[in-house]
Amino acid sequence: MNASAPAGARPPRLRATGSGALVVGATVLAYLPALGGGFIWNDSDYVTAPALRPPAGLARIWTEPGATQQYYPLLHSFFWLQHRLWGDTPAAYHLVNLLLHAGAAVLFALVLGRLLAGAAGPRLPAGTAWLAALLFALHPVHVESVAWITEQKNTLSLVCYLAAALAYLRFEATRRPGAYAAALALFVASLLCKTVTATLPAALLVALWWRDGRLDWRRTVAPLLPWLALGAGAGLFSSWVEQTYLGAQGVGFHASLLARGLVASRAVWFYAAHLVWPFGLNFVYPRWVVDPAAAWQWLFPLGALAAGAGLWGLRRRTRTPLAVFLLFTGSLFPVLGFVNLYGARYSWVWDHWQYLADLAPLALAAGVLARAWTRVAGAFRCPGIVPAAALAAGLGALTWAHAGMFRDDETLYRATLARNPDCWMAHNNLGMLLAARPGGKAAAVAEYEAALQLNPDDAEAHNNLGRAWLWEPGRLDAAITQFEAALGLQPDYAEAHNNLGVARARQPGRLPDAIAEFQTALRLRPDFAGAHNNLGLAWEQVPGRLDAAIGELRTAVRLDPDYAEAHNNLGVALSQSSDRLDAAAAEFETALRLKPAYAEAHNNLGLAWAQLPGRMRDAAAQFEAAVRANPAFTPAWHNLGSARLQLGDHPAAAAAFREVLRQSPDDPDAKQGLARALAAGP
Repeated sequence: MNASAPAGARPPRLRATGSGALVVGATVLAYLPALGGGFIWNDSDYVTAPALRPPAGLARIWTEPGATQQYYPLLHSFFWLQHRLWGDTPAAYHLVNLLLHAGAAVLFALVLGRLLAGAAGPRLPAGTAWLAALLFALHPVHVESVAWITEQKNTLSLVCYLAAALAYLRFEATRRPGAYAAALALFVASLLCKTVTATLPAALLVALWWRDGRLDWRRTVAPLLPWLALGAGAGLFSSWVEQTYLGAQGVGFHASLLARGLVASRAVWFYAAHLVWPFGLNFVYPRWVVDPAAAWQWLFPLGALAAGAGLWGLRRRTRTPLAVFLLFTGSLFPVLGFVNLYGARYSWVWDHWQYLADLAPLALAAGVLARAWTRVAGAFRCPGIVPAAALAAGLGALTWAHAGMFRDDETLYRATLARNPDCWMAHNNLGMLLAARPGGKAAAVAEYEAALQLNPDDAEAHNNLGRAWLWEPGRLDAAITQFEAALGLQPDYAEAHNNLGVARARQPGRLPDAIAEFQTALRLRPDFAGAHNNLGLAWEQVPGRLDAAIGELRTAVRLDPDYAEAHNNLGVALSQSSDRLDAAAAEFETALRLKPAYAEAHNNLGLAWAQLPGRMRDAAAQFEAAVRANPAFTPAWHNLGSARLQLGDHPAAAAAFREVLRQSPDDPDAKQGLARALAAGP
């Protein structure tokens, strides 16, 4: 598309402002359903974890690889700042992501407009760059990047990427060192948000070759050499992080270079097809079985090579198709399967992986459509805005509909399974949702078993099935078998070590083994609050290790201040010393502030207050709160009866002891308490 307005020509500022406002307004309208969505799947890995929320957590984000899901410190600093501003309100994160996407579309128009303004050749219709921006903003294949809070790494990194490109084009025109420094800083910022942006210097070289027809070594190539080195280093480091901290290695990642080539070539066609025909989009697509012996699978690389060769042959007539091909495939290269990415264990392709790469083909589509509409408008005397508005409305409607899929976890997983019934990840994650609901355990087990039938190597599903069976009567050994299977597949699986520790602690004489499992989990994940809590409970059972137990429980609540159960357990440990009753009561009160209907914490707070002078009436109120929260909590009824008896409220004491005997007819203490209450009279 060697065509544009004459060099130096620029649209009026008012027209650009109006076009930008139109793009932003249309984007917000199309994505309104996303604003009502909640957190989904791994959003909790990006919305700042409790251990990183204090000011010191910001330093850990930058200095400690593994403290966050991926080492993208600028991205996680941005999440950290957002959490300081609006906490766990998903609508705010969705709004920020939406505005970043709209901002990226506007920057895309500015970059493309500058490139078109400097290109030789016939004039393109006015507004081509803004049409490309509108296509990018409204294309439904980008919904995953906008409606999924995790993918702020896509939108934020693209804003930095395009801002860097715009600044570099200014430097390229003016040669001012300040412009170069600004461009380089923005490029580094993009790498610190997501390293797929490492492709920017290569993309700039292709774009400048397309514009000028040649590359000057000193003027064009040399300034970008440091960028290429930075991008390569960032990419290698990011790949190491994926393998070391995210588990992008082992089962599911063993593939030859030949097989990876087959995956890559098929993925390129897959992404191109979804740009042209954006129907049947899904969260997780079926993971292809790669078979070099299947002749039909070679059609993808042969087709890609043929397309590249044909476009190379056309380069003297028009550079545009070859430039678009190079930009598209080059921008996709980091996600084509040649390096291990964690998401590839579920599918070789994801909609959010093509977000950046779509810029070039959508620019080409805008140019073709703008020229065609100009001719149609002249022939039929209709404004060119009419077909543009119709296309925008169609894309916006598809985006609106697809955004609803990301409303919440259950909607997401059920919609995924409706389109991809073999998605074992969705079965497993749906099981986790069902397990958290009253009466949902049986349905959860069915989902875990479905996941394992589809993928017996799913360590997470083994672990989750073990958790479902852990407290089922007679299923402890079966639960242990599942935890051991998970660890056989993934020896560094901290959660499975922790759960196996819980199971071992329930077996007579296996407490030392349980402690060893908790310690292994903490060696693998030092900030694992649940394992610290469980290790504290285990030390509490070992004579002479109460202080060690208290230390572990204090660590648990420090790492996760909202961990109500750990606060309660710390209170129990502290209450074993009479001089720590006030501190114990404070922990129970914290647990109840976090979880007001926590029956055990109400009961424990009552027990602590019952030992303090003048607090028996307060203790009785806590026992009453405990039985309101859980009417089947027999010990709380017993404690309530004893408290009422000491307060002289004999009818209430008798009623409490009768309830104990209704639940446990042979309880001798309750019989004695009832007799005392009745003997004392009203």
